[in-house]
Amino acid sequence: MAEAWWAVARSEEVTSAKPINVDIGNQPVVLWRDAQGIVRALEDRCPHRRTPLSLGCVLGNGMIQCGYHGWTYDGATGHLKDIPNLKSDVKFPPVYRAIPFAVSETGGFVRVCLDANAPAPLPAAVTLPLCGTVNVALDHEHYIAALFDDPSAVIGIRGVRFTPYLLAELAEHEGKLVLERSCQWAGLHWPSPFSSDFPITLRISTDPVTGECDLLLRDDGFHPLLSATLAPVPAARGVTQIRWRAKLSDNRPGMRAKLLGAGPPFFVRSNIDGAALRVLKPSASIHAATLRNEIAARTAAASAA
Repeated sequence: MAEAWWAVARSEEVTSAKPINVDIGNQPVVLWRDAQGIVRALEDRCPHRRTPLSLGCVLGNGMIQCGYHGWTYDGATGHLKDIPNLKSDVKFPPVYRAIPFAVSETGGFVRVCLDANAPAPLPAAVTLPLCGTVNVALDHEHYIAALFDDPSAVIGIRGVRFTPYLLAELAEHEGKLVLERSCQWAGLHWPSPFSSDFPITLRISTDPVTGECDLLLRDDGFHPLLSATLAPVPAARGVTQIRWRAKLSDNRPGMRAKLLGAGPPFFVRSNIDGAALRVLKPSASIHAATLRNEIAARTAAASAA
């Protein structure tokens, strides 16, 4: 987890007006923009009295000030820079330092790595315009498993019914876990167990460590209809924070495809049906767990070599 890049916020959520708090597992992180508009990330604990720095403020010089006793920290290094009533040229012991984290902003997401020296991730090609943030009372591992086994448990696409059938078995491709699920347009027709007509497919390409997913809805002519990025991040107390971005394709052949734009085309469920989740049988998630373990083993072996 320490070397992974987690999409902990959307770019719109991080400003210089007020710091915000996010989690990566049980690690609290404070985010804000400095005077140059660069996103900074520190451990969300003041070294003085362990008060959350996110309860403080961003100063005009772009540094963050603790709201308890006014200790001020540099966002790039986490070094203590000022204490009220002390001269500004005083050199403070290095023990008084907030832990800094690596930050990368691309594709409309702010990503944080707990390893401050981690190389930056590859930049995203575009920023998808539709977006949202949801907190779900389900842990990260089970959230990803539900997405593999039945996407309708955690997400929805306007006018689309996900079926139990896969167009292609889940497989590893370029370090991602890729699954293509057969789908139907919702409406009056034979339900999926009694029909061989699956005019649309949903391709899900998932990072095996973070669970960040690129989703692509296509028709039977392989025309892209909707693109989305789903970024689930483990948070405290078994909660999963999900940020997402999506975009409808401009050219969508067919009346049903055009109706995707008649309202919000994509959403992430904030309330998950516990009764339905309880009886959801593991299917693709079993294969996904096996592939994740194989990828992790290869990565560990390569690091040790």
